[in-house]
Amino acid sequence: MPLPLPALNPLGARILGWISGAVLLWLVLAFQLFVNVDPLTVHRTDAVIMLGGAAAERLPVAEQLQHDYGIPVLVLSHTDTPGNTAADAVCNTAAFPSARLLCFRPDEYDTRGEARAIGKIAAENGWKSITVVSSSYHVARAQRLLEQCTTAAVQVVNSHPDLSVGQWLRRFVIETGGLIDVSLRPECSDQR
Repeated sequence: MPLPLPALNPLGARILGWISGAVLLWLVLAFQLFVNVDPLTVHRTDAVIMLGGAAAERLPVAEQLQHDYGIPVLVLSHTDTPGNTAADAVCNTAAFPSARLLCFRPDEYDTRGEARAIGKIAAENGWKSITVVSSSYHVARAQRLLEQCTTAAVQVVNSHPDLSVGQWLRRFVIETGGLIDVSLRPECSDQR
């Protein structure tokens, strides 16, 4: 026979109800922002750029976009990190200089470092528009950072990660914190 739960006083019940409601609301919003990302109408841009990490999932999307839309340049973040093996292999075996492929190493191996580097690359090449590929959970934060670091029009296309429920919850926490961070501490404000 299950043990009876202790009764909550009215204030405790109200607080528990508010907390439960807030957590449920956050989960719904996180699902919409990080999983159920609306597909956008993709158009041709000056370059398609794959952000580092999850390259096995992101690189095929970037290459397909380059092919389908005749985008002249594929830009890969080259990090020599375990999650970026597929992109690093392309960069390590390519012949440079190349008109169709550009590999860069960000100063810092995070989205902020990549956004700063991409802003500089876009400016140096005179790009007016870029397509950026990242995982669905990362689209909102990546878009915000890139728009802070470049004057080029930015469209972000998502790849679809295959994550467990626990991994999704972890991404929800990380990306929620990341969105708050980029809102409170904008990047590249001194460069634009």
